[in-house]
Amino acid sequence: MQSDRRDFFKAVGAAALTTNLFTGKIKGANDKINAAFIGMGKMGRSNLHFAMRQDNLAPVAVCDVYQRNLDWAVRDSKDQAKPYRDFREVLALPHVDVVCISTPDHWHAYMTVEACKAGKDVYVEKPICTVVDEGVKMVQAARKYKRVVQAGTMQRSAKHFQKAVEIVRSGALGDITFVRTWNYGNGDPVGWGNPADSEPPSGLDWDMWLGPAPKRAFNENRFGVDPQDKYFSNFRWFWDYAGGMMTDWGVHWLDIVQMAFKEEVPSEITALGGKLYVKDNTETPDTLQVTYTYPSGFIATYERRSGNGQSMFGKGGGILFCGNKGTMFLDRGGYKIVPEMRDKEPLMAEAEEKSTDSGNLNHWANFLECVRTRQTPISDIEKCQRSTSTCLLGNVALRSKIKLDWDEQKWTTVQSEPRKFLTREYRKPWKLVV
Repeated sequence: MQSDRRDFFKAVGAAALTTNLFTGKIKGANDKINAAFIGMGKMGRSNLHFAMRQDNLAPVAVCDVYQRNLDWAVRDSKDQAKPYRDFREVLALPHVDVVCISTPDHWHAYMTVEACKAGKDVYVEKPICTVVDEGVKMVQAARKYKRVVQAGTMQRSAKHFQKAVEIVRSGALGDITFVRTWNYGNGDPVGWGNPADSEPPSGLDWDMWLGPAPKRAFNENRFGVDPQDKYFSNFRWFWDYAGGMMTDWGVHWLDIVQMAFKEEVPSEITALGGKLYVKDNTETPDTLQVTYTYPSGFIATYERRSGNGQSMFGKGGGILFCGNKGTMFLDRGGYKIVPEMRDKEPLMAEAEEKSTDSGNLNHWANFLECVRTRQTPISDIEKCQRSTSTCLLGNVALRSKIKLDWDEQKWTTVQSEPRKFLTREYRKPWKLVV
């Protein structure tokens, strides 16, 4: 496998140097791009709404294994999209140009690879996969089938995030040796409770929802039934389907960190944490600290707390770039720079920019423009593969209880024992083949 990874990344490295991805199917500037949407929960319908605000897109298909979500999606498409229960039918539609994949994480890799094989361009939600090896295959598929694949790390398309990245790269903050990222909160320790296994709700194909994940009895917390549709699904807190807050939110923050440091990935990873506060039946840690050492000479941390919400700048989540001239706080609300002092004199000017731009609209516009021009999108699959892998390795370090050394050339851990967490076995009949 190591030899295969070396050969693959040599090939991908060459492909990444070109900005054009050739395909025989090129849209003109005035052509409508026919889009299908797979996974119509809260995230999927959010993507549908942002996509429909693009003048050059037509929603022609929506797909979900839960009838309620499917009905809502047809409604939200203003009855333009035809409903489907099986994503394979959607991928077989010849008139579909692009697919948006907003399913639970454990489906992302398989559907993306199959969409590429079917000749579709792809917008896939973050985190792009649940294990490192899946991400490798997703990049392989995008390159082999010459597809545009945009990941849903939409903060890259927000103007204030782009400005913040340029500030870091310019050296204005001085030498940055420490970066903190975090998500803090103080919730009820009861959490989501401990419901017993039960029959799935009417209209849900539970076996298809599980797909390549292990066979499990239906449990409300694994699926996350919410009659009022207030919350995102709880699948995020189970190892079978996702990686907890580390991959759900951590990928947003660490993706920007790596963007600022020119897509660098860490060389050493350590982690401590566990379920120390919440008493429900979810599995991923509610308290977590992961530390990353980057080759260029800085340390980054990701921290998760569920039982205490105190934080820097009074914010429940964000990024701190700590330089010897100044500190920059950054989140979706903007950025603020606080200068370091020396001899009672500031080493740089204060600066602040407020924003309400999540980046979603620009991100969809960038994707569709790249579908038309065959340029590489701002959140190209390989970039998100790198930031997703960084987050996944935080979980690998936690679960293996080993300090990891990462070999970027071979794209694996130096230590052999943690490698079992870099792959996963798919439940039959599903098989991930590029």
